[in-house]
Amino acid sequence: MQMEPQSKTQIPDKLYFKIGEVSTISGLPTHVLRFWETQFKKINPKRTSSGQRLYRKNDVELILGIKNLLHEKKFTIKGAVQHLKTHSPAKKRPTSIDPLNEIRLELKRLRNMLDHPKKK
Repeated sequence: MQMEPQSKTQIPDKLYFKIGEVSTISGLPTHVLRFWETQFKKINPKRTSSGQRLYRKNDVELILGIKNLLHEKKFTIKGAVQHLKTHSPAKKRPTSIDPLNEIRLELKRLRNMLDHPKKK
């Protein structure tokens, strides 16, 4: 069983998300996201040199899937961890393609920022 995010939740097309953005997308407080990192080893955001968490899109999708297991299907944390271990989806594509796709997405985001600068 693959962990699919709830269909009504839109995840922006970005390379990285800060914890506040993930909180807004998921509807979960930041302290819950930090706690879940300790319980679910698959949630492993990168850290900047200053220690700020940077989540990838697949991290956000996983968080939405965990939220569904815990809040909608009423799993316990232990049960959700076990479910994720036994129902882990296979890799979707070779890892050599992922970095190229990430670079492409980041370049699109940068081009969009240059085309539409924020006015202060």
